[in-house]
Amino acid sequence: MTRYLVFALLAGAGLAGCASQPLPDLHAPVPGEWRHPVAAAPAGSPTDLRGWWHSFADPSLDALVERALADNLDVAQAAERVRAARALHGRANSAFLPQLHAKTEDVDAPDAGASYFVAGFDAVWELDLFGRGTAVRRVAQGDLDAAAADLQGARVSLVAEVVRNWLELRAAQQQLQWLQQVHDARQRQHDVLQVRERLRLAGAESVERAAAALAQAEAAMVEPREAMDANAQRLAVLLGTAEPDPAWMNAGPLPTLGAWSLQAAPADLLRSRPEIRRAEADVLRAAGAAGIAHADRYPSVAIGGSLTWSASLQSHRGIGDNPVASIGPLIDIPLFDWGMRAAQEDAKRHELQASVLAYRQSVLEGVADVETALGRLQRQGEHERQCAEATAALARADNAVAKRAALHLAGADEEIESAIAHDEASLALVQAQAAHDLAFVSMFKALGGAPLPPAESAPREDRH
Repeated sequence: MTRYLVFALLAGAGLAGCASQPLPDLHAPVPGEWRHPVAAAPAGSPTDLRGWWHSFADPSLDALVERALADNLDVAQAAERVRAARALHGRANSAFLPQLHAKTEDVDAPDAGASYFVAGFDAVWELDLFGRGTAVRRVAQGDLDAAAADLQGARVSLVAEVVRNWLELRAAQQQLQWLQQVHDARQRQHDVLQVRERLRLAGAESVERAAAALAQAEAAMVEPREAMDANAQRLAVLLGTAEPDPAWMNAGPLPTLGAWSLQAAPADLLRSRPEIRRAEADVLRAAGAAGIAHADRYPSVAIGGSLTWSASLQSHRGIGDNPVASIGPLIDIPLFDWGMRAAQEDAKRHELQASVLAYRQSVLEGVADVETALGRLQRQGEHERQCAEATAALARADNAVAKRAALHLAGADEEIESAIAHDEASLALVQAQAAHDLAFVSMFKALGGAPLPPAESAPREDRH
């Protein structure tokens, strides 16, 4: 028996060292630099991916993001899943540790002439052969990496949504103020035309057109009011509360985007974008599953032992003083289901290849998302500058009309129309500023930038 045990141990040691399957190459080709231009680095440090919202220099926004990261329920769920995966990851090797089982049973003699009470211990130690242990550890590591990627993804989405809702709330408040000024101007215009109609200096059709314009101006204010309510309610949900803060409804300025720069290269997506990290974890899990299927095609070898005591139930004697001990190899050899196991290994290899292709696809989609966001950010910045120039020109024209009106060189109609044109241009500028800000949010969300505390990050195998 000792010879068999030594032979099994030596054979297991020889097989365990060379059976691990290599991981696939995940090196996905990415461009060396972005096609669309990015902001040049200012005098200070470049914008940090993990704190990009500070570029708006809005303390209220900073406080909202901090509170959301602490109280959001989706992030809390993702963090709990990371802790669950980490707990299992720490015990991934438990299957290859010695297992001890205690047993008691009643046994009848073959001639039914006596019965015995049997007590003892069984021990089994499965050997890590054919790469099974490595495969099990890869599956556990993949689960942990996937949970960590999901947590990062939840944080990325949360920060982006908080910033987006806050910007849309402030933009709606600014839009409402300008629309109110347009409404007031339309009201003055309608009043003037009514007076002129009574003096027979204007026709009824002019009054009706002014009334229609006034009604349209009043109707236009409905949309920003709805946007304010909706964004405040969404902010409350993101912060883990049922009721919005009444202070949010107090009109405030739209946060302006300060100086920023981007020095992240396309290759940085491989380390920051949650979707890519999740696809990478899926590859590791698929590699582990393929390794387990490979090991299942070969014999399972373990060292087993037992120590047993017995006592006759027909006598008053206690348990015997001479226990029976045994030790030796346990071998489970697949025979009749070997073909099915081979088919399962082949299927897992194809699933592994599919996960590699999915990883490369996620890299391509990540690069495309950032390129699209950079292009949109550039165009929205140009649009904002054009709207700012138009607003400035109309402001100068409005001042000129006001001076002429003060000298009685311009009538009330011209003065009102000039004010309305300036207010509508200011409204368009607010919308352009909001669109530019939201494009900035979309860019950093595409880059995968969000804070991820080191305590929640997971160590990963080197897979590149």
